[in-house]
Amino acid sequence: MSSLKHSDRASAAGLLIALGIIYGDIGTSPLYAMQAIIGKERISLDVVYGSVSLIFWTLTLQTTLKYVILILRADNNGEGGILALYALVRKNARWLTIPAIIGASTLLADGIITPPISVSSAVEGLRILYPNIETIPIVIGILTLLFIIQVFGTTIVGRAFGPVMTIWFLMLLVLGLSQVIYHPEIFKAFNPYYGYALLAKHPGGFWLLGSVFLCTTGAEALYSDLGHCGRGNIRISWIFVKSCLVINYFGQGAWLALHNGEFLNDRKPFYEIMPDWFLLPGICIATMAAIIASQALISGSFTLISEAIRLNLWPKVRLVYPSDQKGQLYVPSVNWLLWAGCVGIVLYFKESSNMEAAYGLAITLTMIMTTLLFSFYLYVHKINKLWIAAFMIVYLAIEGSFLAANLLKFTHGGWVSLLLAIIIADIMAMWLKANSIKLRLTEFVNLDEHIPALRELSNDISIPKYSTHLIFMSNAAGENEIESKIIYSIFQKRPKRADIFWFVHVETTDEPYTMDYHVNIMAEDDVIKITFRLGFRVEQRINLFLRKVVQDMVLNKEVDITSRYESLNRQNIMGDFRFVVLERYLSVENDLPWYEEFVMNFYFAIKNITNSEDKWFGLDSSSVKVEKVPLVIRSNVKIKMKRVYS
Repeated sequence: MSSLKHSDRASAAGLLIALGIIYGDIGTSPLYAMQAIIGKERISLDVVYGSVSLIFWTLTLQTTLKYVILILRADNNGEGGILALYALVRKNARWLTIPAIIGASTLLADGIITPPISVSSAVEGLRILYPNIETIPIVIGILTLLFIIQVFGTTIVGRAFGPVMTIWFLMLLVLGLSQVIYHPEIFKAFNPYYGYALLAKHPGGFWLLGSVFLCTTGAEALYSDLGHCGRGNIRISWIFVKSCLVINYFGQGAWLALHNGEFLNDRKPFYEIMPDWFLLPGICIATMAAIIASQALISGSFTLISEAIRLNLWPKVRLVYPSDQKGQLYVPSVNWLLWAGCVGIVLYFKESSNMEAAYGLAITLTMIMTTLLFSFYLYVHKINKLWIAAFMIVYLAIEGSFLAANLLKFTHGGWVSLLLAIIIADIMAMWLKANSIKLRLTEFVNLDEHIPALRELSNDISIPKYSTHLIFMSNAAGENEIESKIIYSIFQKRPKRADIFWFVHVETTDEPYTMDYHVNIMAEDDVIKITFRLGFRVEQRINLFLRKVVQDMVLNKEVDITSRYESLNRQNIMGDFRFVVLERYLSVENDLPWYEEFVMNFYFAIKNITNSEDKWFGLDSSSVKVEKVPLVIRSNVKIKMKRVYS
């Protein structure tokens, strides 16, 4: 298995950042999980003991064993998340694209409901002190502030949030301990029999799994944020986090056991175990923790989108890198789409109890897809097939049970997250299909055959010089290949004379931070092709990278970049560089099947409102020429015309 030693190291600063970034969702589940399990039913010891037992074993089997111990091993050069896992195995089977798209889309969709449910659950605690307070404006205000600060990056956020989350988890621990001393019998719930009895013997007990699942919804974020925090920091901090969570759940269970036979009547067990004098500070700390709960999914969504772009699963939207630190990323379009979605969820559901009824359905599908991809990862790494089978059977059974129970949520609002997931998955599938169609039908030619003509053009003084160094961005992966459209642009559209023709190809690798390049000097001081191999997390700053490559080539005396104008050459002045980027548009000559026409029209419609090719490649706009060229996918060859004579 791939393993980087540096990611296994832990540090005090790393542990603090991990607490601040990745445990918000799973760390604030005590705010609403037990209330969701009990619901409007009368409190009974069978349900209390059984649900606490199920929560403990869910956190142990699902979060600790599956994610923290096993899946964190599947790091892609230090990076995690479902698409990083997909990148590790995608070359082995084409069908793996399906679980990758389903998993990524459901994770993004469920991220829209995580911030509202966490913040609403915390803020609604104010009703204990102020029964008539309007919480919706407060929740929307808090969420808006959270999305505004994303522009500063997760390092700043993590440093600010880390101390708050440390206080939060210590508070969970103390509150839990303050209750279990009154009912120590609750520790019997460590016995998995109580969980089994609730599922198998209690009427309707199995369907409570949908609410039990709320305790582990943030587990996927642990893996998604591997690149931000490192495996060592996650594993060590999880020991502390899990201990605090378990004790708090047992404390809430102890309080519920002492109120056996009563109805909750909208009381929140989490706030009921607080002493009255601590209620206001406790609500404030809970609200701050709930704000942080959103961070795991937000930063995970940014990572996911950036990886999806490099894997041709998402349009090339603008990516911002707030700092030079590895893993720091901000995606403005996704940030504000998430904000709009969160506000819409708050206005639609209004109460956290309504959100609980819808929460968790989509993320269950994400976990099932991660199980499938990780099983294939184990197979590729030649792990004993019996172990792989055991892993698949155990976790598909667990997650399949959670999915079945969560299906009850569909009519209660679960359809919202599933609808969002379907829309996102459709975009990913169509974007991938459009790229496949475009690449398959792009015509390539052998560049070697055109070198004599390029040399003649370079020396033809009857044609005005277009640029000293002319650089074409190319999609041709072959070392000696080039698109026929580039040859057309050079010779026919308007002859482009240059002293040196450069062709640059960018290959996206399955490793996150690869930064290699290969130079193929096809004709000395006339034709050069450069291939950059960049990882799927590397910002494509081709202008900067090419400058570095040219500097190295000059030092190695592989190329002479001084101007060939006599007066400038005598002054040893460097020649000018000019980029040409070919942007395709859908030709009116196409006669496509309706589905392909729909896919390609969608592709170009989205392309028109996202980053242009020159901006995506990080080219200097003052030295870039963007040329529009038609993409003819399938010409209508059935046209019949008849010549008539007057």
